[in-house]
Amino acid sequence: MRLASLLLLLAAFALGLGSTARAQQPMLLQVHPERLIAETATGEKSFSIEVADDASERQRGLMFRKSMDDDRGMLFVFDRSMPLGFWMQNTPMPLDLIFIGEDGKVRAIEQGVPFSTDSIAPPVNAQFVLELKAGTAAKTGIKLGDRLRHPLIDAVAGSG
Repeated sequence: MRLASLLLLLAAFALGLGSTARAQQPMLLQVHPERLIAETATGEKSFSIEVADDASERQRGLMFRKSMDDDRGMLFVFDRSMPLGFWMQNTPMPLDLIFIGEDGKVRAIEQGVPFSTDSIAPPVNAQFVLELKAGTAAKTGIKLGDRLRHPLIDAVAGSG
């Protein structure tokens, strides 16, 4: 009987380690079929995006992701425009965080430092946040006031 209890305890421990390892795997969401378009002063730039549109996806985001293509990002979608805050805990990759208003316009661009628990919360209301590899906003010319287009953004902002 003691051996059976010991084996059960070891099995439970092993399962716990397995769930911890799984919890530290990056979340890979399906790429949305439509590309996100950034209308910049130097022309349009497009990105393939994953969409985090529920609480668990938004909470997990790009945690544990070590790399991402230059033209790839994650769009966080919220139900309404409000002050938003992010942090980089468990995120080894430096990021640009682009805060987008309900009108589809860039309201703030912030940099995320890997593994930081400092809040990234610019003093703006936003309904969307686009996370890209660090430096991508500058490299592609995305600036405050630029319009970002995607069906999920346009459904709120309209097409104009």
